[in-house]
Amino acid sequence: MFRHPQLETKYARSDAPLTLQGETRIEGYASRFGEVDQGGDLVMPGAYQASLSALSASGRKVKMLWQHDPAQPIGVWDEVREDATGLWVSGRLLRETQRGAEAIALISAGALDGLSIGYRTRRSRKTDSGQRQLMTVELWEVSLVTFPMLATARLDDMRGKSQTPETASQILARSLRAATAALAAGQPQETK
Repeated sequence: MFRHPQLETKYARSDAPLTLQGETRIEGYASRFGEVDQGGDLVMPGAYQASLSALSASGRKVKMLWQHDPAQPIGVWDEVREDATGLWVSGRLLRETQRGAEAIALISAGALDGLSIGYRTRRSRKTDSGQRQLMTVELWEVSLVTFPMLATARLDDMRGKSQTPETASQILARSLRAATAALAAGQPQETK
């Protein structure tokens, strides 16, 4: 995996074919203010503002990557903003990409939910206790990751997963499970 030599990452803590209709949207906090990560860093409020303004002015967007690999974009962040809590992201996974489809499957199964930022520190300071406070960062990307550096940097939601069409065999299996449960409970089952 290629890594830019000056780019830092913060791991702030997807055999059946996957078919989804509509968009698969994800959202959550990629970074939270006031929380020390596993590397001892603390991102301060306002740290992202200059970078987000510069990206917006140039018409560019923060990239959505798979595990910080620049060769594997998996979607598009439609909204990246700083609020009182931290860095909020909302975007679309591209199921047309191999890793995007894998991410959808892993998120749906509950196996993947971490978010992590890739950035360059522009201004920081050390506290008396040796903690690094990130005052200004140049944000490059937000990745879906297995192990986030900040345990609370997680996906809050994935919309679109309920739009998976049921196959005839899935409908039959669901109906059989319901009928079996009703028979076991001694209740009559209506058929349709």
